[in-house]
Amino acid sequence: GCLLVASLGRCSRHVLLGGGLVEGPGHAGGTMSPSWPGVASGSPRTAGGGVRGSGSLGIDPEVSPWDIALCITGTLISCENALVIAVLFYTPTLRAPMFILIGSLAVADLLAGLGLILNFVFTYLVDSSVEFVTLLSVGLLISAFSASVLNILAITVDRYLSLYNALTYHTERTVAFTYAMVALIWLSCLTLGLLPALGWNCLRDESACSVCRPVTKNNAVALAVTFLLVFAMMMQLYLQICKIAFRHAQQIAVQHQFVAISTTKGVSTLSAILCAFGVCWLPFALYSIVADSTYPVIYTYATVLPATCCSVINPIIYAFRNPDIQKSLWLACCGCVPSGLSLRPRTSSDV
Repeated sequence: GCLLVASLGRCSRHVLLGGGLVEGPGHAGGTMSPSWPGVASGSPRTAGGGVRGSGSLGIDPEVSPWDIALCITGTLISCENALVIAVLFYTPTLRAPMFILIGSLAVADLLAGLGLILNFVFTYLVDSSVEFVTLLSVGLLISAFSASVLNILAITVDRYLSLYNALTYHTERTVAFTYAMVALIWLSCLTLGLLPALGWNCLRDESACSVCRPVTKNNAVALAVTFLLVFAMMMQLYLQICKIAFRHAQQIAVQHQFVAISTTKGVSTLSAILCAFGVCWLPFALYSIVADSTYPVIYTYATVLPATCCSVINPIIYAFRNPDIQKSLWLACCGCVPSGLSLRPRTSSDV
C-alpha cells in the first residue's frame, strides 16, 4: 500500500508536468531539510537557493526506502493498537485503571501510526510546501509520540503505587482519578503538538531547523531533554519496584521458592521493558540534542525508525502479555479459552 501511494504520487506529478524532466533531490546542489519523521518529506533546496516542498509540482522525488519503511511501520502500529482498542472497548470487564492506561497508550500509538502513514501520503500525493500540511503532520506526530511516552510513564507510576501502597491502592486509584490523569496527559501533549502551528517553527528560518523540520533546534532539544528526564524517572521507579518485590519475597518464607522464581521473572521483564524503551528512543533523543538540519539525513532516518518501533513493541509488552486481554482475544477469535491460559486476575503490580 505504501509503495502504491508513492507510485501514484509520482505518476500524477509526471502527468501534470507533461512527462518532462524535473529536478529531484539528487540533482545538482540538492540538499534535504528533513521533516518529521520522514526525512524525504522535507523541502529539497534547489540549486538557486529556493525552498520548495517535496510534493510541489516542480519536483518529482524518488521514493525513499526509508519512507517506505516508516510507512510500513506506521501500518503495523495502527493494526496492532486498533486491535488492542477494540478488545478493551468491547470487553466490559476491562475497565480497571490499569486497562484505562493501557487503552490510552494504545490510542496514542494508533495516532502515531496514522501520523506516519499520513506523513507518507503528504510527501508523495500532497503539495507539502503548503504550511498547513507540514504543521498538521508534525503536530499530530509530536502529540502522539509525546502521549505514548507519558502514558508509559503513567503505567510505570501505577505499577509502583500498586506495590508501595498495596493496602490503599484500590481506594485511592479510582477510575475517575485515572481518567483525570489521562486527560491531563493528553492536554499537555496536544499543547505540545500545537506549538509549531502557533509559531514555534522554522518555516521562515531554515537555519534554525532541527533534524526534524519544521521543529526548531531549541524545541527539539527541549523535547529530547524532557524525554531523558522521563527515562530517568522510569529507571528510578522500576528500581524501587524491584526492591519492593525482593522485600516481599523475603517476607513470605512459606512461598519462598515460588516468589523467588516469580520475582526473578519480574525483574527480567522490567529489564526488557527498560532496554526496549531505551534502545528505541535514546539514539533519537541524543541525536536531536547534538545535531541540526545540516547533518546528513541518513542519520536522522537511522534514529527515527527505531523510535517509531517502540510503538510496535508497546502492545506486545503492555497488552498482549496480559492474561485478561489474551482471554478476550481468544474468545473473540475462537470462541474458547486455552486450558493453559492462566485465569488468575492480573493486578497493576504484575509486570
